Amino acid sequence: MNEFFINYWNEYMHLLPGIGRSLLAAALIVLGGRLLIGASRKMISRAVSSSKLRIDETLGTIIRLAINYAVIFICAIMILENFGFNTTSLIALLGAAGVTIGLALKDTLSNIASGIILLVLRPFKKGDLIEFGAISGSVRELGLFVTVMETADGVYISVPNSNLWGPPLRNFSRSKKRRMDISVNVLYNEELEKAISIMEEISREEKRLLHNPAPQVVIQPLPDSAGGRNPAVTIILRAWVHSDKFLNTNQDLLKVIRKKIEEGLRTQVP
Repeated sequence: MNEFFINYWNEYMHLLPGIGRSLLAAALIVLGGRLLIGASRKMISRAVSSSKLRIDETLGTIIRLAINYAVIFICAIMILENFGFNTTSLIALLGAAGVTIGLALKDTLSNIASGIILLVLRPFKKGDLIEFGAISGSVRELGLFVTVMETADGVYISVPNSNLWGPPLRNFSRSKKRRMDISVNVLYNEELEKAISIMEEISREEKRLLHNPAPQVVIQPLPDSAGGRNPAVTIILRAWVHSDKFLNTNQDLLKVIRKKIEEGLRTQVP
């Protein structure tokens, strides 16, 4: 038995320096890969927290994972080549497998591509109120595959990202200010000027309305009702307000305008 090991040692001992160098090179490759991953992780974290770059946290996570997998793949190829393996055929095999998997998961990959585009172009962000098609709600989470939304009545909606990227999308939170149009129908008689005066007074007293552009009270005629016996008009208050105060201000003004006009006019509001 001892003679066997001695013969084996004598036969292969000349390979030990080469194996040692290969192991040392592999260790250095692994170390370099770990340092590169750590450095990229710190850079991405700084970019996400930077107020100038404004990189979304989800996009930062995707970039970090992509760099991690790319570095691991490159290091693995370098280590295999260092030990004498032919990696050309392996890369070709992995490429063919990637094409096959891509064709099988084309819908999923479409959602991933759409998610990356949404994260880069940022047509909306977390907390925005958006509408596309017949669906509207607040964005709760923008992920790589789906976007999670919540409707005004608290319904959970999970939307594939490809559905969001295709059709036109309305973002009610993107602009800093929005215009509200509050309409009231009144009879076309001597009370019209008084109703206009009441709405103008309300617009001056409401502190949440913006002065630039200034609120406007406009008149829109309506078709005569009851064969022309009771002609009516619509008085519209058009005013701008900060987007985050739009809903509350709109609801409050609706109540105040209706109440004050009914109290100030002898004729009831239709």
